[in-house]
Parts: sequence; C-alpha cells; structure tokens
Amino acid sequence: MDVVAARAGDAAADGLTQSGAARLAALREERIDHRFKGLPPDADGLTVGELAAQRRTLTGGGFSTPLLVLSAEALEHNLAALERWTTEHGLAFAPHGKTSMAPQLFARQLERGAWGITVAVPHQLRVARAFGVRRVFLANELVDPAALRWLAAELDADPEFTCVAYVDSVRGVALMDAALSAAGARRPVDVVVELGAGEGARTGVRTEGECALVAEAAVAARHLRLVGVAGYEGEVPGADPERVRAWLHRLVALAAELDRAGAFREAGRIVVSAGGSAWFDAVAEVFAGLGAGTYQPAARGVGAQGAGAYEPSAQGAGAHATATPAAHTFSAPVLPLLRSGAYVTHDDQHYARVTPFTRVPGHLEPAFRLWAQVVSRPAPDQAFLNAGKRDAPYDLGLPTPLAVRGDDGMLRPAPAELRVNGISDQHLWLAVPPADPLQVGDLVSLGLSHPCTTFDKWPLIPVATADGTVTDYVRTFF
Repeated sequence: MDVVAARAGDAAADGLTQSGAARLAALREERIDHRFKGLPPDADGLTVGELAAQRRTLTGGGFSTPLLVLSAEALEHNLAALERWTTEHGLAFAPHGKTSMAPQLFARQLERGAWGITVAVPHQLRVARAFGVRRVFLANELVDPAALRWLAAELDADPEFTCVAYVDSVRGVALMDAALSAAGARRPVDVVVELGAGEGARTGVRTEGECALVAEAAVAARHLRLVGVAGYEGEVPGADPERVRAWLHRLVALAAELDRAGAFREAGRIVVSAGGSAWFDAVAEVFAGLGAGTYQPAARGVGAQGAGAYEPSAQGAGAHATATPAAHTFSAPVLPLLRSGAYVTHDDQHYARVTPFTRVPGHLEPAFRLWAQVVSRPAPDQAFLNAGKRDAPYDLGLPTPLAVRGDDGMLRPAPAELRVNGISDQHLWLAVPPADPLQVGDLVSLGLSHPCTTFDKWPLIPVATADGTVTDYVRTFF
C-alpha cells in the first residue's frame, strides 16, 4: 500500500483523541491576565475566546509592545504547502512539535494530513499526549526511568497510542528495557536505530556495524520492538547536497540490510525517517519508492561520511554490503517519514536562506512579525526599541527592521541602513541613518530568524489577518 493510500485509510486515527480535543477547546476558556505579555490590559478577566470574538485590531485594539504577531494567511499557506509537498512525494509527515509547542498548531497539522507529531524530550511528549495526539515520534533516546514509567502507563491505557523512539546504544537499550520491566509495561515501545550523521555530529550510532549491535539488542529486549531506522541529515558535517544525499542513502541501505537480517520481523511496518527543514528535497529524492516498499540505490557509489565511497563496517549490518548497495524489496510496508517543523512559520533570515524551496518549486512565507516601540534616540545614529532577548530570537541572527509606523499612523518601509546591531535583555540596539525621521514613540515591525526560539518566548500569540484584525490566539507550552 502506498503512503498516500495509507494516510487516507488512517484518516480517522490521525486526529486527536476525544479527551485531547476537549482540552484543546478548553484553551478558549483560559482567562487573560498578566501572564500574557503584549495583550490589551483592559482584556484582563476575559476568556481567550471572548477576546478573539471581539476581533480587535493591532492598531486600535489596546495591544502593548513588544508584541509578537502571527499572520493568519502565512500560517495557512505554509500548512498547505507542506501538505501538498509530502503528498506529491509519497512521504508521511510528523512535523517537529518542538518548534511551536502549540497544540492548536499540532491539530491543524494533523488536519492537513500529518501522520503524527515529532517531539524531542519527555515534557514535549506529555504535552502532545495531554492534547490527544495519537502518534508521536520521539527523536531522542529515552532512558529516564520516571519518563519511561509514565510512557508505559500511557501505552497500556490507550491501545491506539503509538510512540516511536530512538535508540543509539546497547546500554541505552538495556536501560530502557530495565525501566519498562520495572514499570510492569504490558506493551512494547517501538524503537528505531538512530544512524549518526558523521564523526563530530550530534547523537546516533557512528557505524553500520555498531548499528547492527544496537539492533540485535533491541530485538532481544523484552519491552522494545525494533521498527526501523532514523536520523537527522541536518547534522551531516559540511552539509551540502552531495553529502546529505550520501548520508540518506546510508540510512536507507541500513534499513534494507537490517531487514534482510530479519531485524524487523515483529514490525507491522518499517519506519525510515529523516528530514529537517533545510533538506526535505533530498529526503524526497532518496526516499522515492520506499512508500511502495522498494529501495533502488543510486547507480554510483554511495558516500559513507560525505563525499567518499560507501564503506560499511566489516561486521553486522555492513557485512553483506558492497560499494553500491543492492536493490531491496522490504518484508513489510515502509513508512518514509519526514519530520520538518520550522516550515509552519518559516522566517525572514535563516530558513529563508536554507529552505529547499530556493532549489525546487514552491515557497514558504514568514509568518512572524515582532512589533516594538522606539523608547530612546540618544544620538542621531542610535536608537533603542523596547524588545530584547526575552522577546526576540538572536541565536541565528538578529531581528531585521522591515517597516516603521509613525505618529500619522502610516507604515513606511524601513531603510536598508536602519538595522539592529545589538541586543540586551530588554532592548534592541538600532543603527539609524542620522537623517532618518525615526523618533521616540514610533513603532517598528521586525522580521525574525529561527521559529523555534521565537515561539518559546511567547505563551499566547495573537493571530492577525492582513488588515490587522486579530482572529485567534495561539497558546504555547514550553
């Protein structure tokens, strides 16, 4: 069965549980108060739903600065763009929830065909489950006994709940199995072997031979079920198209070799997963055919750690591999699973530069705008805004001034020379052309870089249409 048909067949299971949907609806009953920065002070005591129903405007609705705003149109565009991309390329999709930690956005992603939601740590897993996500991919090795005890109880309580987690060491497998045994787990936890992206990269097993040992340990573990392989191509050292594709071929060849060895004999379907927001075009290219259960490697040699030839270990999974891995028909249906997350809001800098849509047809739209006010212009070439590290991301680039709203209420484009050149806890430092009319009290609209470190600074974010009408509010749980 191909992935598109499988997704259609599973449509009823792809949404939220009843209790999760109820908790999602209850977010509209939360009361507005001092916890939520930027919202109108006169809205204190209203519920989120009541405030949304008032359809206040950004300019006349009493909002204060700094204020982060989400574009309703850009959000909808981006959700549709990745739904269309994954469907056209035969990929299942589990967008990374750590980007937004916003269950309202999880629900919209699931409505747009997502197989499930990816998370990175136990807290994020608990949030996803609290809001009824039925399928969660945990892109990390989970060895914490308390978290495993909770996961065992969650799996036992809900037969329809699926959780897939990384394993990247024999010791990790042993710790997981022991903790689940101590918890009295009745259902096994599905696991995938994480293939590391190369020497000096982040987590993951470094060689195919070591992958085989981890896989053998997982197969032997009483409370685990080995269901596939996974990794993150964004950590490939010196990542470029050739190195990324080479590593992706390694990943799929590893899945094929483990399948030949019978490692997935207990799996109802075989998971092969990769894909951040910078290389999903390469993932689609290399994963082509997996949804139909076949792997046809490239005709030339497949690079092992980048540009070199494919050189598997002489033991375990690599024992039967050659310079060009053999084609393979898998023993069970394959779920080629993409996990991109930053697409949902995109950005104006980092992801604008690295998105695959600079290489292939399609585009994403930046959905965030941060509004801040000029609170000081102590020198002709210097000004300060009332937003800082607590409000704006700065790990992948400083905010970029896009427009200025002055006393007359008109919006003018920010000159190229108007730029942020520093950031403090509560201030953005602006370099200002001396002749520019920018003055204390003006509002500056800023483009941002890195969605993940934008969302985590704002617990409740207004969603506004292009005319500035606020139609909804997105709650985050970091």
